[in-house]
Amino acid sequence: MVVLAASIISKSGKALVSRQFIDMSRIRIEGYLAAFPKLVGTGKQHTYVETENVRYVYQPMESLYLLLVTNKQSNIVEDLETLMLLSKLVGEYCYSPDEEGIGKMAFEILFAFDEVISLGHKEDVNISQVKQYCEMESHEERLHKLVLQSKINETKDLMKKKASEIDKSKLEKNRTEKSGFRPLQSMGSTGFGSDTGISSNSGSFGSGSGFGLSTEIESSSKNKGRPAVSAVAPSKGLGMKLSKTQKTNQFLESLKAEGEVIVEDVRPSMGSKPAAPPPSDPVTLTVEEKLNVTLKQDGGIKNFDLQGTLSLQILNQDDAFIQIEIETGGHPGILFKTHPNINKELFSNDNILGLKDPSRPFPTGQATDGVGLLKWRMQVADESLVPLSINCWPSVSGNQTYVNLEYEVPQGFNLQNVVISIPLPALRDPPNVQQIDGEWRYDARKSLLEWSIDLIDNSNRSGAMEFIIPAVDPANLFPISVQFSSTTTFCDLKVLNILPIKGGNPPKFSQRRLLTTENYQVV
Repeated sequence: MVVLAASIISKSGKALVSRQFIDMSRIRIEGYLAAFPKLVGTGKQHTYVETENVRYVYQPMESLYLLLVTNKQSNIVEDLETLMLLSKLVGEYCYSPDEEGIGKMAFEILFAFDEVISLGHKEDVNISQVKQYCEMESHEERLHKLVLQSKINETKDLMKKKASEIDKSKLEKNRTEKSGFRPLQSMGSTGFGSDTGISSNSGSFGSGSGFGLSTEIESSSKNKGRPAVSAVAPSKGLGMKLSKTQKTNQFLESLKAEGEVIVEDVRPSMGSKPAAPPPSDPVTLTVEEKLNVTLKQDGGIKNFDLQGTLSLQILNQDDAFIQIEIETGGHPGILFKTHPNINKELFSNDNILGLKDPSRPFPTGQATDGVGLLKWRMQVADESLVPLSINCWPSVSGNQTYVNLEYEVPQGFNLQNVVISIPLPALRDPPNVQQIDGEWRYDARKSLLEWSIDLIDNSNRSGAMEFIIPAVDPANLFPISVQFSSTTTFCDLKVLNILPIKGGNPPKFSQRRLLTTENYQVV
């Protein structure tokens, strides 16, 4: 058996795909393929056609022919088996057997033909083996790609490092020019005019910042190469106050940017969860809710998920044999779920939280945050329930982008420690804040502009902020993240009474409420 060529042609004899397995000129194979449609009779079922020199073994495929051109001495039975295998492979790789579909998958079909026929003879393979051979990956190729990607990443890191060194050198040069003298250097440090400026080994003299206050104030607002130093704006209505503490803080920030290790008091970041004071009453019940909200930048709500817990903390073992009578508030959208050890029937009928085994006490002690008794969840699509809405109006004018933000808090919610974080592109200078209700801070390391308001109550239910940055795509200003806390919760759960199981006077109790954000964004 010798297969000269395997081809897919149209009814008119146009070759779409053809693979030759012996040396054959293009004119010769095109002549064979062009002559084939004239040899096929109409109204008869043929599987092969013979001429003086070759034999055609074919199979119709809608408007096409799958064709094997063999010599006349080949085994017709093996030719038919080969033709059947090739037709199945064409169906595997091409779902639409027309000229467009064959053209798109031409190379895949040719590779499959090569796996079936080698030097004119059929290989002992099946469809699954052919597909496996064609899809087999090269370990050397994968290794080469990994090495190439590693080199690209190293080059990018080196480029960023060099750019940071250049910016740092320019900043040091500007400092020395403004202050009118060069910084002191210890033995072994770099000389004057060095690209790296003052190294961290230049010691206790720092960068000369302690000699002039004005130099530090200007450099902190125009910091280009030190993302650790953040630009902070004064609160609305207050002028800039130059105090010893502010001077010291700026000096420490510049030293930390140089790489010095500064030990200082750790202060909680804005927007972090407020620490609850230790319980003072014998029994403390805490209602805590966490918000996951996604708002749309053009209005509307995408996701609103509220999860809440009621936890119990008891100081003394004598007060642990109790039951808690509560009032859930009856909100239709809130679904409650009790702890497995809580008597569900007692809660459903009488709104009383008690253990299934009344002889067992509740856990006691101050080591934990309390024992969870009750959980609830609310998922709605009502925008009126959102405690804080954000509107962002960016507009590009020339080579600048003007951004106007405003917040609005409905009646009934007082929010504390509000931080609105706006992502910005990498800037050489802090944004130009024109007007703000509250305070702002620019984190150059994270490229974030943080708008903070300590308290939002009836005196400031709405507020605005306006700033200017270089021209950017408005889509780059999203998503805007929001953090806040509140003592007002969505679930109006109230503790009515503490019921002692063993009799006697009920212990004194207190109730706390806390609403925090887990993931609150405007996208």
